[in-house]
Amino acid sequence: MRGALGLAGLLLAGNVAHAQSPTLDTVKTRGYLLCPTSGASPGFGLFDSRGVPQGIDVDVCRAVAAAIFGDVEKLRFVVTTSSQRVINLQTGAVDMAPQSMTWTQTREANNGLVFTSVHYYDGQGFLTRRSLGVDSAKGLAGATICAPSGGRAEINVVEWGRANNVAFSTLLFDRTDEVVSAYEAGRCDAITNDASLLAGLRSQLKQPGEHVVLPERISKEPLGAYVRKGDDKWMDIVRWTVQALINAEELGVTRANLDEMTRSTNPLVQRLLGVSGDHGKFMGLDNRWAYWAIRAVGNYGELYDRHFGEGSQTPMPRGLNKLWTQGGLMYGAPVQ
Repeated sequence: MRGALGLAGLLLAGNVAHAQSPTLDTVKTRGYLLCPTSGASPGFGLFDSRGVPQGIDVDVCRAVAAAIFGDVEKLRFVVTTSSQRVINLQTGAVDMAPQSMTWTQTREANNGLVFTSVHYYDGQGFLTRRSLGVDSAKGLAGATICAPSGGRAEINVVEWGRANNVAFSTLLFDRTDEVVSAYEAGRCDAITNDASLLAGLRSQLKQPGEHVVLPERISKEPLGAYVRKGDDKWMDIVRWTVQALINAEELGVTRANLDEMTRSTNPLVQRLLGVSGDHGKFMGLDNRWAYWAIRAVGNYGELYDRHFGEGSQTPMPRGLNKLWTQGGLMYGAPVQ
């Protein structure tokens, strides 16, 4: 009897391991992945001079598209405001949502979504004019603060003001560019949003040196991609693509040495790049899924340097986004 139960368990495990993903089937039939972007968030998703979005959120989408198709071009972007992100994912207008989306209990427990993997640790702050002479967030008492509507920034700033007995007025806008325009027009004294985004917005102002991001952080913002609940295989694909990029940095695998590293004798590298094991097949993908993702965007460190490094438009100290071996929180779960 025990032997029969053991065999049944193995058969069940095999069926689970090779279960289908409705989302993956839809994406493959359609022929491309659908991802959201505001097109107006420096470092995360900003249209370049050719109208092509660039940023770390955008590159996560590119990595997933490459993992699925072996082709980074099989991807389309849907311009989406902060207030539309959840609805567009819920309704299937997009396949995943890595649009500066914070991991929160409400989004998972009440909106039918599930968080996949953190690809940027951030915190909400304030951008204001140096001429105001404000050196701390509490100095904004009585100010008018611009914020995007329908996201955590709006909720966080209200809760922070209440908790710290700081009274202020807010002006809310659907789009980031509208927030910036209102600030430059003098309609508000400060902007609140994730600190990394504020650094990027500051660089776009007419006279960046006249503005400052205040030092306080009023929230925790672990940012990453959400998918719809109920499609565990699709969640695996998105989650493990990000984990593959982090593991690649840990293991020294880069865009430049990728083909050379396929000849590595390190079992961790062999599994990551599909030289051994069936880790792609477990998810309904080619075993070289991570190889294609890394070829498309590089490892996690390359992503960070491209969008937040010294030479980027949005230079930010890597801080919590360093690898765990360097004092940060980025820790690649093993592909094993």
